[in-house]
Amino acid sequence: PFHATQLWNSIIHALHSQVEIKRRRLHLKTYKNCFTGSNAVDVVLSHLMQSMYLSCNDISRLKGVRVCQALMDHKVFEPVGAKLYLFKNEKETEFEDTNTSLYKFVDSSLTPLLLKTNKDNESLSPEQVCKQKTKRRSGVEELLQSINVHTSLPPKIMVNEPTHLLSKRVIEDVWKQQTLLRLLQLIDVPLLEDILVSSVKTKPDCFGKEEDLIISNTFLDREVTCSLNLPELDKWLYAAIECLEYFPDQFIVMVSQQLPQSTNKPSSLNTYKKILFDIIIKYYSQKKDSLLATQDLNIHSGIIELIEKGKTDQALEASQLYLKLLAPNIREELHRLLTFIAIASESEGYKLQKQFDNRLVIIKTCTKFILQNKTLSKPRVELLTQFLMDNHSELFKTPLTLLELTSRRFESLLEGQDPDIDSGFTFCQRVTTKEYEDQNQQTNQHLITLVQEMDNDPTIPLKQKKKLI
Repeated sequence: PFHATQLWNSIIHALHSQVEIKRRRLHLKTYKNCFTGSNAVDVVLSHLMQSMYLSCNDISRLKGVRVCQALMDHKVFEPVGAKLYLFKNEKETEFEDTNTSLYKFVDSSLTPLLLKTNKDNESLSPEQVCKQKTKRRSGVEELLQSINVHTSLPPKIMVNEPTHLLSKRVIEDVWKQQTLLRLLQLIDVPLLEDILVSSVKTKPDCFGKEEDLIISNTFLDREVTCSLNLPELDKWLYAAIECLEYFPDQFIVMVSQQLPQSTNKPSSLNTYKKILFDIIIKYYSQKKDSLLATQDLNIHSGIIELIEKGKTDQALEASQLYLKLLAPNIREELHRLLTFIAIASESEGYKLQKQFDNRLVIIKTCTKFILQNKTLSKPRVELLTQFLMDNHSELFKTPLTLLELTSRRFESLLEGQDPDIDSGFTFCQRVTTKEYEDQNQQTNQHLITLVQEMDNDPTIPLKQKKKLI
């Protein structure tokens, strides 16, 4: 009878079944069974669109953030790490749509807060308990209506029947397929082979078999943290230390040996920053390959062309789609590096070189770490680096258009339909297998005939024949 409760339950169920829960690292500390804020927003928006409550035209990430804020306020999940202790008053805690904000579920139960009774209810009469439930339910209805989510469910709604019915392989294939199709809408990619079969290393050199981004010697990074005695709000130092997590042990030892005795003097903080900046530059200068693969030149050129034409929104979406195709470890390392250089490039921050502006130093020094390609001119590569750096907070979020496309595809698969019939857009006309085979055979016959004609033509020199064939 209560559609708001049904929708609320379905959102919680989608979160429990679809967010990526694993052990994660933040500020060189390990947190178990947690997920990121951006991942939670992606799941909520995807679920709402898949369930046919919303379309891409009337939804935004801000609305997804508001739903996640309500879920956190109602103790469905809570923040982990330093954020958990910064706010004693629960109402002051703000949900963050970022890849660096971590959260964990408070209770594995899917029962929404609407139907939970607190301890005080034990002494209340049935009528009073009913009034409290009605009041809480009305609050959720107001929340859902405020973000234009209708609480009356459509006839074909698939509540509690999400994509967990599909295999993990199918889900991954759908995401990759839709990402590629949407990317092809935005930029011109003549050949897809390099994208479909990426040669990017799936594991960084300094990592073992763990997928949780944990380096082999955790004692060393704890030693760095203790030596630094970091101020809580120095984002520069935190961003630099996050980059160290991808460095081999010898670089961690190098940092530990160079750090002076811990002190809170501004001069010492600047010394720390100089040491960390020099170590980061030294590490990436020694790496042979840049983080972005050189074989993806067509994608890089397409994004740069959009930037040059002033189509920044399309360039941002194309960048988001491209980054989703990268290996997870490469994407995470790039995210940390971009975050650091964006903070280090701020003019009011620590002065990297006295005679030059911080932004100029970063662009000239760090561009080759992100992308090295002899085919692209240096100014164009630097333009791409500046764009990625300026939009680093949005780059690693999933575009709403992609969420809607994947939601349609999952819906078609769950209903047993052919998902290729309606992909949302068309590049060419679909033909049957027989038509394709007939055309292929005709093409081969025509090619053979053409070769024979050239070979039998006495007016064409032998060298020219070989070139034509």
